[in-house]
Order: sequence, then structure tokens, then C-alpha cells
Amino acid sequence: MTNEELWQAVLARIQLNTSSNNFSAWFVNTNIVSKNEKDVVISVPNKIAKDWIQNKYHREILKAFRELNFNIRELDFQVNITSLSKSKTNNQEQEVEDPNINQLHFEQFDINRETNLNPRYVFDNFIVGSFNELTYAAAQAICKNPGITYNPFFVYGGVGLGKTHLLQAIGNKVYSENKNKKIKYIPSEILTSAIVNSIGNNTIEELKNSYKKYDVLIIDDIQFISGKVKTQEEFFNIFNFLYQKNKQIILSSDRPPKAIANLEERLRSRFEGGMIADINSPDFETRVAILQKKCQEKGIKLPEDVIEYIAENIQKNIRELEGALNKLIAHHKLTNEQINIEITKKLLKNIIIPSFQRKNPQKIIKAVTDFYNLKERDLFTDSRKKEIVKPRQIAMYLMRKELKNSFPSISRIFGGKDHTTAIYACKKIKSDLEKMESLNEEIEAIKQILYSC
Repeated sequence: MTNEELWQAVLARIQLNTSSNNFSAWFVNTNIVSKNEKDVVISVPNKIAKDWIQNKYHREILKAFRELNFNIRELDFQVNITSLSKSKTNNQEQEVEDPNINQLHFEQFDINRETNLNPRYVFDNFIVGSFNELTYAAAQAICKNPGITYNPFFVYGGVGLGKTHLLQAIGNKVYSENKNKKIKYIPSEILTSAIVNSIGNNTIEELKNSYKKYDVLIIDDIQFISGKVKTQEEFFNIFNFLYQKNKQIILSSDRPPKAIANLEERLRSRFEGGMIADINSPDFETRVAILQKKCQEKGIKLPEDVIEYIAENIQKNIRELEGALNKLIAHHKLTNEQINIEITKKLLKNIIIPSFQRKNPQKIIKAVTDFYNLKERDLFTDSRKKEIVKPRQIAMYLMRKELKNSFPSISRIFGGKDHTTAIYACKKIKSDLEKMESLNEEIEAIKQILYSC
């Protein structure tokens, strides 16, 4: 087995627990430089990638090697000097439009440097089904008349349902038909970092001006600007300028605008002013079609019962479907063993688990705190602040509704509070759900996070 094949097998495992944005940002242009029985040296494109992967993914990479029966004890990461030099040369040859983003966005061999778009995300390989057909139709309409039809275009849905693919497909379509249009795709974490850095460097006006020249601006995972007051203020100015000039704005989120906590009302109003479209979980037939399409792209043929087994047992997340498929492909390349249903069940036993095992109180607490941008310990304080009380009550409500936990057991989880506290919390949330549509949307979004964990 070559180092390249081994690294692809490792990446297949990493991809299962990593968002598509993070995976494409941190792991493209990485490879194994050298390996012996206990040590591996991994090449990365630059120092930022080195620091991030070393700090965030060191343990996961080691675990992936051991799952492949390589008892690696030490990992070392080194910057690819050749790639870095080439990157610097390229930067000198063209105008640097946004120094903050260029500093944060890694040079990737298959990413369009001008637009940040991945050319693999196109409409031709986007599977359409009942769960996304209206959103897909709206996206096609935008390509024909960007800036006029459905502006802004706000797409929301759970993790791994194809939002990033659809957004980038719009960008790639518009770019392919009109190279003169300036298009930029930006994950919101990079937008936030760019704004923070520019404020610190007193270059915020230059940054805003760099955004204002785009004909199509695509921001992925906009929910992450929740609670970031300065980012929201500066983005509001950018948004208004582009909108008034009939420039297309495309946004994605894991929840609708009404359910984004700590979002300025003026921004929420702008997001709701265009078209809001959702993407739901795919049905069984669509999941089978997705797997068949991925097999075709990857040049592998799997038995029909294997494809159906995966489609039946992975229902909420397209990324998990592809991750499971990648794991089977990696095993096939490692062993030359033909994939059958028995091997599939053995390889995917840690992925395909009964739904009731996916849920526990800790996962509910994590889903709630992730949604409201809180620390988990916040829910266990005696704080009576509204921004703490409401999430705490929702966590109690979900433990009762989703796990069927008793009121005393819920109370014990939250530090031995009297069980009447849990009773009150559940009654309060149930009552509010009957009166507040926005609360229904928030809880549905939290459940999406919970079931995609």
C-alpha cells in the first residue's frame, strides 16, 4: 500500500466527523512525506494549516491510523516549502483583493483562487429529490438573472444536506457563463476573522471596499455571526451596499433567520427580504441515487444490497452517506477484498447505530449550547438571565420529550435542582411552542444538530 493510498484511507475516516467546509479548508493539499513503523511526517500547505491540524486533529489522525492497523505513535507536520514559494509567487503576480481572506484561506490546487469556489461543486452532480427540488429550482433561476431574481437567497437546512454544494454550484454556473462577473465564496468563520483582523489593523474600510466590488457574494454558515456585534455591524453595511446595487447575495445557515439567536433585527429583516428556502433530509430513493452517483464518480461498483443497507441506515446526512462509502472504498483498496453486506456491516458498525443510542443527555446539552453559542457549564449555573434560562429549559424539555427521562433524573442532571423545576421548564416550553412559531423553528434546528451528531 502506497503512502498516498494510506493517506486517502485516513482522510476517509477524518471526513466522517468533519464538516465539508473544514475538510476542504484544512486537508486539501496534504500528504504523507515519510513513514516508518511508529512515526509519520505529513506535509501541509502553510503554517496556519500546520498549527490548526496539529491542535485540532492530531488525536483523530492517530486514531484513523490505528483503525487501519498502523500503530503510529508520533505525528509530525511540516510546511511544503515548494507549495509555499509557489503560492507567494502567484500572490505577487496578481492584485491582492482581500489580504485578510488570503491570509486565512489556504492555497488549494483545485480551488479557484479568484472566487474561492471548488469546481467540483456543480449542478450536474447535485442530486435533486423531493427534499430539495424547490430550492434547486430557485438556484437555477438565480443563475439566469443574478441580483434580480430572489435576492437575497437564504438557504437553510441541517448538517450535511448539500447546502455548500448548492451555493457553490450557483457561483460556478454564473462564473462559467460570465467570466467578467466578480464572485466570492466565503465561509462565515473566515468573514468574521477577516473583520476582526482588519479592525485590529485599522484596515476595516479597505476590507469593506474589497467586498463591495463583488457581483455575487456567497456566505456559508451565516449563523456563526450570531452574537458577534461588530461583525454584524460591518456585514450590515456590506449587505446594504450590494443589495442597493442589485448585486446577488447568497447565504446559507443551519436554521432560518428567525431562529438565529442574538442576530440584529435589522439583519434578520434583510435576510427575510428575499427568498428563504429549506433543504430537508433526503428520502430513501434519493439516498440510493446519491450513493449510486458517488460510486460512479469514484469508479467503484457496489452490490445493490450494500447500497440499500447504507441508504436504509443513514437517513439524515448526505455527508455521512459519502463518508460511509469512502470507508468501504478505502478498505477495498487496502485489502483488494470485494465488498459484500457482511463486510459492510462490520466496517460501518461504529457509524450505523440505532437512533436511540445516538441520543443522550450530554448530546442534548451540547446541541443546545452549540445552537445558542453558550458554554456547556452555563446551563448548570444558577443564573436567571433570559439567555441562560431559556436554553436550560429547552434542554430539560428535550430530555423529557426525546429521551423520556423522568423529572427527578432531569433535575439530578442539572445539579440536584428540585424536580418541580424540570416540570415547570417542560410545561413552559410546551406552552410557548403553541404560541411562538419562532420557538418551534429553534427547537427543530436544535434537533437537526442533535440527530446529525
